[in-house]
Amino acid sequence: MEPLDYHAEERSKASFDVEEMKIVWAGSRHAFEISDRAARLVASDPVFRKDNRTMLSRKELFKDTLRKTAHAVKRTIELNLSEEETHTLWFYVDQPAYANLHWGMFIPAIEGQGTEEQKQKWLPMAHNMQIIGCYAQTELGHGSNVQGLETTATFDPQTDEFVIHSPTLTSSKWWPGGLGKVSTHAVVYARLRTDGQDYGVHGFIVQLRSLDDHSPLPGITVGDIGMKFGSGAYNSMDNGLLRFDHVRIPRNQMLMRLSQVTREGKYVQSDVPRQLVYGTMVYVRQIIVSEASCALSRAVCIATRYSAVRRQFGSENGGPETQVINYKTQQSRLFPLLASAYAFRFVGEWMKWLYTDVSKRLQANDFSTLPEVHACAAGLKSITTSATADAIEECRKLCGGHGYLSCSGLPELFAVYIPNCTYEGDNIVMLLQVARFLMKTISRLVSGKMPVGTAAYLGRVEHLMQCHCEVQRAEDWLKHSIILEAFEARSARMSVACAESLSRFSTPEEGFGEISADLVEAAVAHCQLIIVSKFIEKLQQDIPGKGVKTQLENLCNVYALSLLHKHLGHFLSTGCITPKQGALANEQLRSLYSQVRPNAIALVDAFNHTDHYLGSVLGCYDGNVYQKLYEEAWKSPLNDTVVPDGYDEYIRPLLKQHFRTARL
Repeated sequence: MEPLDYHAEERSKASFDVEEMKIVWAGSRHAFEISDRAARLVASDPVFRKDNRTMLSRKELFKDTLRKTAHAVKRTIELNLSEEETHTLWFYVDQPAYANLHWGMFIPAIEGQGTEEQKQKWLPMAHNMQIIGCYAQTELGHGSNVQGLETTATFDPQTDEFVIHSPTLTSSKWWPGGLGKVSTHAVVYARLRTDGQDYGVHGFIVQLRSLDDHSPLPGITVGDIGMKFGSGAYNSMDNGLLRFDHVRIPRNQMLMRLSQVTREGKYVQSDVPRQLVYGTMVYVRQIIVSEASCALSRAVCIATRYSAVRRQFGSENGGPETQVINYKTQQSRLFPLLASAYAFRFVGEWMKWLYTDVSKRLQANDFSTLPEVHACAAGLKSITTSATADAIEECRKLCGGHGYLSCSGLPELFAVYIPNCTYEGDNIVMLLQVARFLMKTISRLVSGKMPVGTAAYLGRVEHLMQCHCEVQRAEDWLKHSIILEAFEARSARMSVACAESLSRFSTPEEGFGEISADLVEAAVAHCQLIIVSKFIEKLQQDIPGKGVKTQLENLCNVYALSLLHKHLGHFLSTGCITPKQGALANEQLRSLYSQVRPNAIALVDAFNHTDHYLGSVLGCYDGNVYQKLYEEAWKSPLNDTVVPDGYDEYIRPLLKQHFRTARL
């Protein structure tokens, strides 16, 4: 007997080729095949079970993470997986672990900042996991302000060593993943002091634990910082604390690609341009942008499938109640998030290209696009992670009371995702960096220096300050040229307004402090323009498959017009559109929701998420939600016994009135 598919009718409504959309989502047929194999490999392996994760104690959860990590390494070797296949396998294991920081931060730091000799020494051991590393930068007292770090690395010319020391409580390294219990080594960022001078923050390779018995080495105090937000979630990671008490390391363990200290203690800059460091930063941030679409697509898939199953109100003559997804209030909250998942996916694809392009330029000593690329990476990291974190919580609300259950998958997804808003650059700090770039770009227009890349539109600032939106009917908002110009005009006018405000202050820094909130909003407008423009560029490519391009056009328009609706005040106050045109945009948005509705289930099916990866009874592929909810309830540890522990001590005396009645 075939299993029942409660979404079968919904899937039959799709007006596009779902299999082709899966390939568009994956980026290529090759990427789809690798992703599909890895997802099913993980889902079919009992070691990678995760449905009980939120019920485990911290110690049990951490040991479970160690077991899964070791098993993943074993399977990678047994199956002789390529680097791409290995990365995809780790992605679907879906449990934060020390290996994420080892491969994602420790190794890239050595690759980017180490000399050829240092790379030859350390990377083979790291790649074979003979050593396990982490990235020890953030301190108890300093995070975003890297130049304020307090850990010191003082050169001793008598012994040809650096002395690593934590001079204050706030200089304790705090938060590095993998540090708490696993890492044997770390790239430690400390203030380099030699020849009586402080040369600022540099990286050093420091061994933390014995390779024989894993005990901390002399002078090292290291441990886990404790429980974090949520059940399961990021508590699988051993985020650590670390203090040094005059720990000595050889001079050649300073990462010396960009600068070095000689045997005599002299600080020397190398010929390698310092701008090369930005390549690693762009790499990490483009991964974060790509992963935003993955997390958002999971939440949207859960909320969309559940909204199609759930029925409330609207019954006529004893007939079925109305599917929640048919309510316009549900659509207006859900469909912009569905569109955002696709928008973030495509801007993530473009950022991969951007990283490849800037890497080639840096190798050729071409730094011309670096300021724009840095601003782009910072801004998109901020915009996509903030929007995704908010969207996951909105999806939980869209699932009503059942969304609050751990088995919905949404509480843990939210808890495990929200650190993205802080690590690798606090999101507000990132937007202020974008704002500085925009202000510099505008100030240089006077000298005739034309902006490039995603800021090129500012070269037409005179036109954008005066242009008028040509929308006369609701359907005019479907023209990409009109949407783009409205977003360009908003961004340009907000940036120019900030530049004019800054000019009235005695110093730029005073002005930046006073109007920082306005600067953040201008940066948001710029970044939203980038995402809209990259979605439109995607549509200009050759997209195969029946009806696929039509659905993507609908989603692109939903994304753009929902942003316009959300930020209508800015579009109106800057004079980009009229109130009437704003109302027409909203009218067109309602029409687009009606076009998305029959394709909603198929559009989330195109994400190709397995039930294992989703980890949600509400978002299961077959839609058999209520049966699964009932079965899940009986897995609760409280249901191990019919009569609860503590009945004889605390409940029975109450019921039998064995407590004396107190007088108040």
